[in-house]
Amino acid sequence: MEIPEHLKYSSEHEWLAPAGRTAKVGITGYAAEHIGDIVFVELPKVGTTVIAGSSFGVIEAVKSVSELFAPVSGTVVAINERVAKEPELVSADPYGDGWLIEVDMNNEGEIAALKDSAGYRDLIASLPE
Repeated sequence: MEIPEHLKYSSEHEWLAPAGRTAKVGITGYAAEHIGDIVFVELPKVGTTVIAGSSFGVIEAVKSVSELFAPVSGTVVAINERVAKEPELVSADPYGDGWLIEVDMNNEGEIAALKDSAGYRDLIASLPE
């Protein structure tokens, strides 16, 4: 399973790609695989404030609905409009075209609380199948 080295990961299976004060957020390949066929994604509006660890949206699959959790706090500066129209992109390319939101981070120090790729590998290895 692909777990890109350059990203940071939350225990709720979201990834963060920091680039200065902003960062893109998406769900991991592990999460996408376990959710199944994604049919709908609800994302916040640009300008919405998100708080680390709090829900910012919903992802719906054929047989389940899951909340999306912000890995860091900040203001949503962009959403992936393609995902709203083509939710299957999240499963097909979770680390690329399937990104969800971009956040202007309030506290870049929150990144330190996230896992690196090795820590995320350890987390998923400890989970029951």
